[in-house]
Order: sequence, then structure tokens, then C-alpha cells
Amino acid sequence: MGGTKEMKQIKGLSGSRGLVTGKAKVILDIENLKKFEKGDILITVSTSPQWTPIIRFASAIVTDIGGSLSHAAIISREFGIPAVVGTQEATKLIKDGQKVTVNGTAGVVEIL
Repeated sequence: MGGTKEMKQIKGLSGSRGLVTGKAKVILDIENLKKFEKGDILITVSTSPQWTPIIRFASAIVTDIGGSLSHAAIISREFGIPAVVGTQEATKLIKDGQKVTVNGTAGVVEIL
């Protein structure tokens, strides 16, 4: 009766410290940034300076590639939001709209 919910953890590198839970928005290319809403957690392959205007509205960033000196890590530290970078698989495992917790301090994302 009443099974247990299994949480899926995705490990990466700490890009920026902090902890936040929210709605994931998987954006694979800059043309789809129009779908992004204030407070969403940005899940993407990587970011570049073109992404900066939308990142200021994100509550966290998760990327498939990158390290502590990647654009996503640097900009998330500047904006004071958590980031997990270099997960290799976040865009494949996280579905648009899923609730996730981003632990930028530990470099872990949990799909809730």
C-alpha cells in the first residue's frame, strides 16, 4: 500500500552555493528562452553571455557541461543564485515542469 517515492539525484559540480526548490524549465537553445518565467530553475546544456538577461530571473541554474569557471557558474555567483554545473545528463533526466531541488553547495540536484 502507499509506495515510497524515489528521489532521483543528479550529481555535478558546485557552480554557486545555495539551496532552492522550484519548477524546472528545460531550455535547449536560446530561441526557446521566451518560455522561461521568473523564478523557474533553468536546466540547459550550457550558457553564454547571450543568456544573461534571462538568467537574472532564474532561481537557480543546472547545466550538463561546465565547471567552476564556466559562464553559468560565474553569472550565478554574480546574481547570488545556486548552480550545479557539469551534470552531463540533467537535460535528459529532468522534464520540463518537474519540481527539483538544486543544492549548489553540494553540487546535487534532486528530482522530486
